[in-house]
Amino acid sequence: MIVRKAKPEDALRLSELYNQLVNNPAVKVDPEQIQALYDDERSMLFVCEYQGDVVGSVLVSLCSDVMFRKQPFAVVENVIVDAVARGLGIGSTLFKEIEAFCFNSNCSKIMLLSSAERSDSHTFFEKQGFKGSVKRGFVKYRTAFAGAS
Repeated sequence: MIVRKAKPEDALRLSELYNQLVNNPAVKVDPEQIQALYDDERSMLFVCEYQGDVVGSVLVSLCSDVMFRKQPFAVVENVIVDAVARGLGIGSTLFKEIEAFCFNSNCSKIMLLSSAERSDSHTFFEKQGFKGSVKRGFVKYRTAFAGAS
């Protein structure tokens, strides 16, 4: 198992993985955006290779905060492991990499959101040390923004 930063040439495979995560025809992975994330020291788009294939991915971004001086917090998004590779430790391996990145970045905490109906994912996140009962997440999508039509 190898975890590395995603590269622009991973765009097609990431699109395939994200289509397992959400059923949304608007999902489009641009190689240029992957390159921008690759170059951004405050964000990491990790992929996990298993037997030469990209079978998992996660995005982690650091957010500036004022509560703890210059200490950032992290937000994790787009956690996906290929359905055929689940149970092999891919997700746990990705989360170890996230924690190392966040620890080395002096993060105060790591936050993530998960769709309410993904109870298997919630169980996995709790096994990774996340507490689903401590805070409650809220989402407002672009279509509901003021001025959206």
